[in-house]
Amino acid sequence: MVTQMKERLEQIEKEASEALAAVVAAKDLEAIRLRFLGRKGELTAVLRGMLSLSPEERPAAGLLVNEARGRVEGLFAKVESVLAAKALEERIASETLDITLPGLRPAIGRRHPITLATDAISEVFLGMGYEIAEGPDIELDRFNFEMLNIPKGHPARDVQDSFFIDDNIVLRTHTSPVQVRAMLTRELPIRIICPGRTFRIDELDATHSPVFYQIEGLVVDVGVTMGDLIGTLKIFAESVFGKDTQIRLRPHHFQFTEPSAEVDVTCWECGGKGCRVCKFEGFVELLGAGMVNPKVLSMCGVDPDVYSGFAFGLGIERVALCKYNISSLRLLYENDIRFLQQG
Repeated sequence: MVTQMKERLEQIEKEASEALAAVVAAKDLEAIRLRFLGRKGELTAVLRGMLSLSPEERPAAGLLVNEARGRVEGLFAKVESVLAAKALEERIASETLDITLPGLRPAIGRRHPITLATDAISEVFLGMGYEIAEGPDIELDRFNFEMLNIPKGHPARDVQDSFFIDDNIVLRTHTSPVQVRAMLTRELPIRIICPGRTFRIDELDATHSPVFYQIEGLVVDVGVTMGDLIGTLKIFAESVFGKDTQIRLRPHHFQFTEPSAEVDVTCWECGGKGCRVCKFEGFVELLGAGMVNPKVLSMCGVDPDVYSGFAFGLGIERVALCKYNISSLRLLYENDIRFLQQG
């Protein structure tokens, strides 16, 4: 009986070897594996036949079956190794990189017009010895209004139409709080610009947005005059809009400056001759400015009898629209890649 089992095992090994020799793809291996090594395979059937053997014959028969299984499994491992190597060679051949092919140029972004305008303005003032100061977008009422001479109930607050989080916290309506913080914490003299994001309740249209960018400036020193302010603004206008640009000051009222003025610049479209852009006046309103109110200096711990200062503020979007000839403020916030790629 053991002899017959041995012959059957040799036959199974031969059949497995012949079947494996005909395999050309790894997917064909599984069917052959199930035929010879599976739970219902040829070797398992021989193993079950041991039940008919006597107890004395079973050890020798078991050894024969295990040795045969080991040899068949070795055949499978060898074929799997050959097929894996072949598959790797085919993959390498199909994925060969042709270094003579031209490369793909990556998409390179551009700086946003607001960033370009901010940098252009900042460069002018940095060149005049100013420093950049920053502050939080979410501000205390004290810094945003109170210390700028705008107490609770003052009608100037109605103009702001502010986003209040509660009675004491507000999304800053201008970057002026940065000026207050600077006067409270910095040593005099002070020469700073304050670029940043601001918030007011406005409908989005061609010239307004509830979120917009400002850049404000502050100088506090001994003997600062309105003439210093005018000279500074003239240098700024000429640097940003061209050397032939003129400025014009019109009296105005701001709570935190006295005297105050609205500042116009020569129309960039017509050069001051008059056109639809400037409503045929030759000038376009650009910013507000004035001498720092002595009361504001006092509240910030600066002696107005010794020091004086000037401040100014302008919308960065307005400069971007003017400088880059953009027709609508909406274009700055729509994230239309066709528009942004024109820069």
